[in-house]
Amino acid sequence: MSAQSCSRCARSLKTMNTELRAIVMSGPSGGGKSTLLNKLFAEFPGCFAFSVSHTTRKPRPGEENGVAYHFVTHEKFKELIQKNAFLEHAEFSGNMYGTSLQSVKDISQSGKLCVLDVEINGVKSIKKSGLTPAPRYIFIAPPSLEVLKQRLLARNTETEESLQKRLDTAEEALNYSKEKGAYDHVIENNDLDIAYEKLKGILFEDIKKVQDNLRK
Repeated sequence: MSAQSCSRCARSLKTMNTELRAIVMSGPSGGGKSTLLNKLFAEFPGCFAFSVSHTTRKPRPGEENGVAYHFVTHEKFKELIQKNAFLEHAEFSGNMYGTSLQSVKDISQSGKLCVLDVEINGVKSIKKSGLTPAPRYIFIAPPSLEVLKQRLLARNTETEESLQKRLDTAEEALNYSKEKGAYDHVIENNDLDIAYEKLKGILFEDIKKVQDNLRK
């Protein structure tokens, strides 16, 4: 994302209802982000809203447009970039992914906690965007690259080339997560229940605030 684009995003974001901090979740594919978020949404209905990203990749079986992602063509995605419609966007494995600024605005103004599931470059872009208050940055890490590889193989959706690209990206993401100040919290997902309790503990105060507002 260009500096000019980030500056425009920052000006727009300053007009938002920013009482609640957005939650930026990151981690390699197969690390367990989606599973943890689904558990969180199920236990605390009405407290969270998922920022649905745009992507140029093809839908997987069972994925619905507008629910899993907004599936668009490369041409449409480029058009949205030109219109500065994204808070962040990045290319991964030949496909584009982006977080709509409007989506984040709408969720923030609804009084719910906005959740963004983004890759490493998206995290870096959001950090530069001027989003206030600063989001909570949470990284979900696999126990090891070998465990991650086995999880991805079990999906039976990867080619040899795409698998290697995912593993290379995962290694980069894991290295970045170890840098000072990269994330507020790093959760190793070796045991799903333990990882979930850690995530819930991190977000407890925010969840309570939303629940209190819902009761008013």
